[in-house]
Amino acid sequence: MKQFPRTEVAGISLPRMLMGTNWLLGYSHTGPAADNMIKARHSDPRNVAAVADAYMEYGIDAMMAPEFSPDGPLEQGLRMTEEKTGKRIIRIVTPALNVDDTPEGRAEAEKLVEKSAKDGATFCLIHHMACEQLINKNRQTMDRLPDYLDMIRQHGMIPGLSAHMPEVVQYSDMNEYDVQTYIQIYNCLGFLMQIEVEGVNSIIWNAKKPVMTIKSMAAGRCTPFVGLTFSYSTIRDCDMVTLGAFTPEEVHEDVEIAMATLEHRHPLLGRRSSPAMSSILAARE
Repeated sequence: MKQFPRTEVAGISLPRMLMGTNWLLGYSHTGPAADNMIKARHSDPRNVAAVADAYMEYGIDAMMAPEFSPDGPLEQGLRMTEEKTGKRIIRIVTPALNVDDTPEGRAEAEKLVEKSAKDGATFCLIHHMACEQLINKNRQTMDRLPDYLDMIRQHGMIPGLSAHMPEVVQYSDMNEYDVQTYIQIYNCLGFLMQIEVEGVNSIIWNAKKPVMTIKSMAAGRCTPFVGLTFSYSTIRDCDMVTLGAFTPEEVHEDVEIAMATLEHRHPLLGRRSSPAMSSILAARE
C-alpha cells in the first residue's frame, strides 16, 4: 500500500494526514441523532480498531483527541491496532486546561497535563477554550502561557496550541513562545472560522511552525473531494490535515482523494449511487 507523505514537527516524523476523532467520539457538529449514532457504533473498541487499521495501511500513524483515557473504547481500540500492526500510534492530545490565575487552577491544570503524559501523549496542544483566555489583544501577548508550556515540557511532551482565534498563531510566533505546532480550523466554507478563508490561509503560510488543520470538510457540509482537494492544494508541504472517519471505507476513499490531490491526478473512486444517474456522471467509470 502506498504510504502517505510525511512531515516533521519538533524532530518527530508525522504523516501529513492525522486521524481525527469527532466521528469516533460522537462530535458530529450536526445534532444529537448523529452524535448518538457515532457513540453507539464506536462504543465497541473493535470498531475503533477497524478504522485505525485502515489509516495504518497508509502509514497514517498519528491521532488527535481531547484525551486518551486508558479505560475508554478509543484507547482500547488503538491498542488493538498497535498489537495487530506492531507499530505505535502517535498521540496528539488537546486538553482544556484550567488557566485560572489561582493556586487551585494551576494545580488542576498540572494534574490534567500529568494525566495526558501518563496516557501516552507525545504532543500536548492546549485546547483553544483554554489558551484563548490568555490572549491580551492590546499588548499582543498570551499572558502566563509560558508557565503552561513549561508544565508540558516538564512532563515530557511537546507543547503546542489549538487556535480557533487566528491571533493565537500570530501572538505566539511574535513572542517566540515555546510552541512547536498549531491546530487551526481551515476549510473552503469558512465553517467555524473567525475571519475569512483568505486571511486564515495567510496565517497558515506565515506560521513559523507546522500547522495541523482541522474541519477540512466543514463537519460534513462539503464533500470529501471538495474539502480535501481545497485543503491539500492550499497549505504548505509541512502542514497537515486532520481527517475523521466513521468507517474503514471512508478512510480508504478519503485517503485516495488526498493522495490524488498531492499527486495532481484524478482520484480513483466508485461513482455515487443515484436512482437516476445522468449519462455524464455514469461515464465517470
